[in-house]
Amino acid sequence: MKLSAFGNKFTRDSGILSLMDDLGNALAGDQEMIMMGGGNPSHISEVEAVFHQRLQRILEQPKTFRHLIGVYDPPDGELAFRSDLARLLKRQYGWNLSAANIALTNGSQSGFFMLFNMLAGPCDDGAQRKIQLPLAPEYIGYADAGLSGDFFTAAKPHIELLGKRQFKYRIDFNDLNPGDDIGAICVSRPTNPTGNVITDDEVAHLDALARQRDIPLILDSAYGTPFPNLIFGQANPHWNDNTILCMSLSKLGLPSARTGIVIANEEVIRALSGINAILNLSTGSFGAVLAHDLVRSGEIIELSNTLVRPFYQQRAQLAVDLVEREMDPTLPYRIHKPEGAMFLWLWFRDLPITSLELYQRLKARGVLVVSGHYFFTGIGDEWQHRHECIRVTYTQERDKVERGIAIIAEEVLRAYREG
Repeated sequence: MKLSAFGNKFTRDSGILSLMDDLGNALAGDQEMIMMGGGNPSHISEVEAVFHQRLQRILEQPKTFRHLIGVYDPPDGELAFRSDLARLLKRQYGWNLSAANIALTNGSQSGFFMLFNMLAGPCDDGAQRKIQLPLAPEYIGYADAGLSGDFFTAAKPHIELLGKRQFKYRIDFNDLNPGDDIGAICVSRPTNPTGNVITDDEVAHLDALARQRDIPLILDSAYGTPFPNLIFGQANPHWNDNTILCMSLSKLGLPSARTGIVIANEEVIRALSGINAILNLSTGSFGAVLAHDLVRSGEIIELSNTLVRPFYQQRAQLAVDLVEREMDPTLPYRIHKPEGAMFLWLWFRDLPITSLELYQRLKARGVLVVSGHYFFTGIGDEWQHRHECIRVTYTQERDKVERGIAIIAEEVLRAYREG
């Protein structure tokens, strides 16, 4: 079979394909695997009970049920949900929004694919524009989303060493100077894979840079504010007419609903909706209908703050405690300060093997993590640091997290001893 350039690009090996293949094959295989690689949220019984009750009410309402299964939504998504979300955000934060400022997509991955390629790549004026990542590591799913090559550029972070074997990546604004070839700045908050939360001042600085260059700031808030709000410290929500704020229902507990949310000025939303009509015809209704009552009442924010965030904050502390307990104290390991999301990012300075080989050794022992090298999109392979880190998810049951971290500690120790 002869493939087009598109076919070749999107069928070759990629980090996100490897990650999703691991998830599917592990669940289908005979060997019991400890799933500490993917970003599947935990099953929080109190949250699932809320959605269970909502499903029961939908089944008792014939009109709502018929809409859920038998009506095409418009390309920008279910109107009542978007209208009530705009009202909620206006009431909560004073943002000047209407339904025309919001579009739904079939998951965040689909949304970023459309946004990135409508803002970067080959342009009618002959330019080849890129997406600027203010720091890496960044989300693995960005890396292969561009239709053309050389699609991303990233700045190396400043690494701040902290006490208790922790560290933190900070944006190095001295190394961040977006040129005329940049179509947008994009950053996740909290950052997947590290759990890093850039400060309000850093967000304001990025917003100012974007405005100076007359390009949008894309703020990926799939784990952030206002929901599911997996931020363990202080961070204020941010939106204005030059910001494209991307949210999701997945980490609230609805990953199968594939519901991404994009909030932007009306020009961006119209463009995104046009692309969505061509690529997808319509967006799925399930997530919007299921979560509509929570949005209309504002309960979605309370649910995030009282159930979802505390759950993951406790899990994060448990994971840190387990690493400190299991890891040989003579090893030069550090943990990125867990400020949000659902991951630990572990750095093994001067690791004698690559993070990819460590991943393979752990997989052979029944523990799935993600090799850190996949997350340094836009940064050259020569930086040794990118081969010294792994991402570990702590969403599994406590006993599995304990066993998994113990095995990670054993394999890391073996790697250093074999040197």
